[in-house]
Amino acid sequence: MAHDAAVAHGTAEAVARRSYGKLVAFLAARTRDVAGAEDALADAFTTALQSWPASGVPANPEAWLLTVARRKLIDAARHRRTGEGAAEQLALLAELAEGEDSDAAIPDERLALMFACAHPALEAGIRAPLILQTILGFDAATIASAFLISPTTMGQRLVRAKSRIRQAGIPFGIPARADLRERLDAVLEAVYAAYAEGWADPTGADARRRNLAEEAIWLGRLLASLLPGEPEALGLLSLMLHAHARRHARRDAQGAYVPLAQQDPARWDAALIDEAEALLQRAGVLRGVGRYQLEAAVQSAHAVRRRTGQTDWPAIERLYEGLWALTASPVVAINRAIAVAEIRGPQAGLLALDALAGEVRLLEYQPYWAARAGLLARTGATAAADVAYERAIGLERDPAVRQFLQRRRDAL
Repeated sequence: MAHDAAVAHGTAEAVARRSYGKLVAFLAARTRDVAGAEDALADAFTTALQSWPASGVPANPEAWLLTVARRKLIDAARHRRTGEGAAEQLALLAELAEGEDSDAAIPDERLALMFACAHPALEAGIRAPLILQTILGFDAATIASAFLISPTTMGQRLVRAKSRIRQAGIPFGIPARADLRERLDAVLEAVYAAYAEGWADPTGADARRRNLAEEAIWLGRLLASLLPGEPEALGLLSLMLHAHARRHARRDAQGAYVPLAQQDPARWDAALIDEAEALLQRAGVLRGVGRYQLEAAVQSAHAVRRRTGQTDWPAIERLYEGLWALTASPVVAINRAIAVAEIRGPQAGLLALDALAGEVRLLEYQPYWAARAGLLARTGATAAADVAYERAIGLERDPAVRQFLQRRRDAL
């Protein structure tokens, strides 16, 4: 029985990673009740963990879970069958009951759900977190960490947003072209945030993040295929593929962190880089230049080292200047300062960083302190570099990066 329980738990975990968003999207697209769909699916997983160890894992676990979740939604609707909206609600749920026991393929409606979560009737700041939770199953605490918000606040905002989708009758579907731009930005932001979370776990040790980068790339490919004329969709996919091409070079054989400047280009994935370059070229002939195209172009300038042995720092500086004009992001300014230091020396880079001294958000931002420490060390200001390294080490969550920074500090 213990073995059967382990198989059941392993299968349930695999299905959750592979199909959570697909199942939620199928249910929510028919009920307009995202929270209800999530609750019903959570109940279905609980039922599976109770049933599968004894009865065995079904041949089609996704279909089994969907059937149980549909029945739970229908039962819940029957219990609250009062009020003027009851007839409409039951009509929607009748659609769920059709083909309930079928093993037919479950239609993939994740893109429709993503655009519903990016509807202008929802607050702009909650759209990306909502997509991360409904499509990828992130819990509120994980999302809150990524967006620098308390878990309680994030949880409350997510609950309100789901209620708003139901109460406002927000449609599930790809919007008309006139409305596409605003909502596409939120969708792209969510996909990139998902990739960044997976990128932060290079060894796949965190079960919440495992395969997350690959899932985000899958979503990026879906967006690029469905919206081939949108240059920012192509730019985002190019950016993620450029970054993913270097995933195996980020750690050495002993698991130690290797910064981009010290990575061996021979360990980069040439096929992914070529695909990323082709996407960037396709985006370049379309109308409009945005954040993701510029960020992908930065990665392309780094990838030049694979062919020439040299990083194109002047191009990187120009691209970050363009990104700064577009976003006014202090993170962009930090990266530009690093490029400036590579071209005109560490003192020039420090002057560029000093221009950000009034930016309160950077006080708790590890890359700022790591960049400052490295530039101070290059100028010989070892005492100030030591303080900056101490701050950077204290803010870093990745043990391998902490050890790398500590080695740099020790070398002072």
